Amino acid sequence: MYKKISNHSGWLKSLLFVPLILISQIIAVIIMSASGFDMSSFGTGKIDLELMIILEYTMTFFMIIMLWAFMKYIDKQPLINIGLQVKGRLKDFNFGLLIGLLIMGFAYFFLLLINEIVFVNIDFNFNKVLLSIVLFMGVSVFEEIIFRGYVLKNLLESFNPYAALFVSSLFFSLIHGANPNVTLLGLSNIFLAGIFLGASYVFTKNLWFPIALHFSWNFFQAMFGFKVSGLDSYSIIKFDIIENNYINGGEFGFESSVLSLIIIIIFTIIIWKHFKSTVKENI
Repeated sequence: MYKKISNHSGWLKSLLFVPLILISQIIAVIIMSASGFDMSSFGTGKIDLELMIILEYTMTFFMIIMLWAFMKYIDKQPLINIGLQVKGRLKDFNFGLLIGLLIMGFAYFFLLLINEIVFVNIDFNFNKVLLSIVLFMGVSVFEEIIFRGYVLKNLLESFNPYAALFVSSLFFSLIHGANPNVTLLGLSNIFLAGIFLGASYVFTKNLWFPIALHFSWNFFQAMFGFKVSGLDSYSIIKFDIIENNYINGGEFGFESSVLSLIIIIIFTIIIWKHFKSTVKENI
């Protein structure tokens, strides 16, 4: 069921996530600054969709180049082996999209029902919805390729699945530590989200489910009016928070709530059992 632990260098290779993120980000910022883009909005906590898309996809371009080199010369494998095989994965992709929608829809209406948030208005802008789709797909591809496709993949070569998930999720949470209005509960939930996103990869070694789930989580979180890991993005639904607390997540957003904690744990168990049973059926 699990890949036999045979490569004790896996944990060392997993540390290459640091240059994958830092170097790609530095290069992207230098190129954009030299091209005349105003980068001042990045420190405001408000997402400029068009600017963020350019940054995200520039980062992804250079990250892929570096990752290809790592896979070819260090891992001695083709890039696709990080989990990008598409055959038979449409069902998993759709499953990931559905879970994100269900979670964020439930979270919004539950908080509305218990008077933790107050509906304000609807602001539907088709162009901004499309831009949000492009942005959050780029974010999910970038982060899942690094943290599940490369970090978790290599950790699974050195450790058992539980330890590999723990370490990869810890790395995943740490990169969100500088986000606006971050809280200890928020970082804890992002750590658990790393396990949530990585659970299927333990069994499938494929990225399309976590990519879809990550995208769906972020996109519908934004569309329902929540901040995304402390960042304020375009939303179709606008609501006000009556009082910042650990039920509604406050200024960091839904990911800093007790409700998020409970939901992530429940769905991690569901995902783990689902993909575990799927693997058994295919044996």
